[in-house]
Amino acid sequence: MNEIITIARKEFMDNWRNKWILGISTIFLILTLVISYFGSRGGVGWKDLDVTITGMINLVTFLIPIIGLMLGYASIVGEEEKGSLELLLCYPVRRVEVLFGKFLGLSTVMAVANFIGFGVAGIVIGINVKGVRWGSYGIFIISSILLGIVFIAIAMLFSCLFKKRSTAMAGTIFLWFLFEMIWGVIVAGILIAQYGIEKMTDQNFVAPNWYYLLSLINPIKAYSTLVSLNTPINNMIGKTPSFVNTPFMLIILFSWMIASLLIAYYIFNRKNL
Repeated sequence: MNEIITIARKEFMDNWRNKWILGISTIFLILTLVISYFGSRGGVGWKDLDVTITGMINLVTFLIPIIGLMLGYASIVGEEEKGSLELLLCYPVRRVEVLFGKFLGLSTVMAVANFIGFGVAGIVIGINVKGVRWGSYGIFIISSILLGIVFIAIAMLFSCLFKKRSTAMAGTIFLWFLFEMIWGVIVAGILIAQYGIEKMTDQNFVAPNWYYLLSLINPIKAYSTLVSLNTPINNMIGKTPSFVNTPFMLIILFSWMIASLLIAYYIFNRKNL
């Protein structure tokens, strides 16, 4: 465990020195304040955190996966290209400790940046708005951190899978496009092919369970649903199957994270270094 903590601390400090944490925190802070003050609902002026969350969800689902992928894609293959990975493994440290130490360090970077950026913005908004629901805002922050950590794990899988940084980066870019833009189109296309446009435009049409299941396998969709279910912006009750609930969303997100790390370890452990 000491080796994992040591590697995690080094990973965190490297990102601290490279100003990653400060940069990410500043982005989250500025965007949250801008959306709260200049958001479309209610005109110009400070909005409640509930309204801010509504405006932030689409931005978070766009931005945090990119940040998670950028943090993790070079974590293994980058050091392998530089030769520092072989040097690290010459020390009495196991590959599982290297992998999970880096994951812990990068996850801490994501968590700290989220807490600083969203936290400071929340305090500023809370000072200017009465009756703030801090519980809902806390759920939003923690869910956003979890989404970022999931994509760090996926990026580390790509980092173990490929032999060049450029290839790992290309893979993560494709994955982001898949989850952000392509996945929903594919699922909707299957639905249209089965039922047709005319039937789907009927007010009484109810999408089948498989449609929700395929949609929610996407971690980005699982995140946005998780936030919607646990904040006052919830508009899903009565329109979705019973399995669309908080435990199932958490299972999807944690499954992505755990499966990615396990596969990454399997590949990393078989690398000939």
